[in-house]
Amino acid sequence: MAQKLTPLHDRVVIRRIQETETVRGGIIIPDSAKEKPQEGVVIAAGTGKFEKGQTVPLAVKEGDRVLFGKYSGSEIKIDGEELLIMKEDEILGILSGSSKSVEKPEKAGAARR
Repeated sequence: MAQKLTPLHDRVVIRRIQETETVRGGIIIPDSAKEKPQEGVVIAAGTGKFEKGQTVPLAVKEGDRVLFGKYSGSEIKIDGEELLIMKEDEILGILSGSSKSVEKPEKAGAARR
């Protein structure tokens, strides 16, 4: 049975976007040498921050690609999947457009022709 996590107040749950395992030269980078990515997708968001008697909605929503600091948030494990939970203040920005890690090289070359 899958669990559903709903963060409270101004917290968000983020799934890290995994980087590809090989680089241009075909070298495979072992997991121990990789840095954890600082980019992820918001999979759940709280209701908002409570300030001066009112709830202020969050700037991020479910599905947004975001950047966050290297040591931001707390790592949690739900149904065997590693996720991050952090306050909205720890998010550095929202990314838009296609990601280089998601884009396939053959399509990028074909677009230039």
